[in-house]
Amino acid sequence: MANESGGVCAARGFRAAGLHCGIRAGSEETKKDLSLIVSDTMCSAAGVYTTNKVKGAPLVVTARHLADGRARAVICNSGNANTCAPDGEALAQETCRLAGEALGIDADDVLVASTGVIGEALSIVPFEKGIPALVKRLSYDGGAEAAQGIMTTDTVRKETAVQFQLGGKTCTIGGMAKGSGMIHPNMATMLAFITTDACIHPSLLHRILAEDIKDTFNQLSVDGDTSTNDMVILMANGMAGNAEVTDDGEDAEQFRKALHQVTSYLVERLAADGEGAGKLIVCHVEGADTKDDARSISRSVVSSNLFKAAVFGEDANWGRVLCAIGYADGDFSTENIDVVMRSEKGSLTVCRGSRYFEHSEEKAAEILSADAIHIDIDMHSGEEQADAWGCDLTYDYVRINGDYRS
Repeated sequence: MANESGGVCAARGFRAAGLHCGIRAGSEETKKDLSLIVSDTMCSAAGVYTTNKVKGAPLVVTARHLADGRARAVICNSGNANTCAPDGEALAQETCRLAGEALGIDADDVLVASTGVIGEALSIVPFEKGIPALVKRLSYDGGAEAAQGIMTTDTVRKETAVQFQLGGKTCTIGGMAKGSGMIHPNMATMLAFITTDACIHPSLLHRILAEDIKDTFNQLSVDGDTSTNDMVILMANGMAGNAEVTDDGEDAEQFRKALHQVTSYLVERLAADGEGAGKLIVCHVEGADTKDDARSISRSVVSSNLFKAAVFGEDANWGRVLCAIGYADGDFSTENIDVVMRSEKGSLTVCRGSRYFEHSEEKAAEILSADAIHIDIDMHSGEEQADAWGCDLTYDYVRINGDYRS
């Protein structure tokens, strides 16, 4: 099971740190805005990025540095996205150079990420000041500090770790993520950095990551906006001592399962901390004809602003669930759908066979008064299933985004 107290330093050979260097003008000195993760040895590395056609400069530089499937470090700032900014790509490259120089490694082995306001200039001066101090702060216990440094409107840091066996060796995967708003498939203003001491070939690592995000990060929606800066980075340094995993088989499957524990936990924490959110929404779809249908249907439900608002109001308006199913992508029948709403307060069938099923509105409201709401949908037409994660839509979401730059 995922360990909530773990993070990017849970795996052997990874150090991290975070500090305040003043990237966002006027921000409090207690607000960390620069983070660094470094492996003691060279890593196999893989990355996946936003589908937004407008991409932040750090994504361009990171993709170039990852072309050989290798990396040693990743540096990330919050407070400014370095997207549509003057000389953004040159600044991202210079950030890698400064980090590489301070670490004594090649700049091309440093990955770079940014999050924050889009379309504002970013100065290199805070990086010149902050990176040497950041390197001095690196610690094998620095994961929590690094997780704080990547936060923007997040209210809590998101970290986890799991242990598993590969070839008789105990391996660990740890991760941290940030994201609160501007989150919608495929990926979002969401950054995730995952480390492991398992030994995995770069091409297999990338394939496993690309497969996993289809059922995790790409199933997460907070507000319907797909960001310019999303990035998930996975680094594997091999320090657990297992024989390198190079192709599909039992070891690859064990790694997939462990990675999925980490990513699904992070996704749930991201959804629960959506901007202004009071309630987590988890939609489970089963009985679908195809995996793509199950993904699309569950994603459509958690993305529905009408249903999100109903959850906020603790109104069991299940018709909005059926409506969202109806406009989901895919060719499927809507004639025999069951819907169950449940939480720690109980469980209630509200729709059977795509029709009203008699239920207590009082009990439904009680169920929806919980902090985590589960919507279980059975399509009764196939064997496939999928989950999606979202949150309610509150007054605070508008307040937060109405003065985001102030």
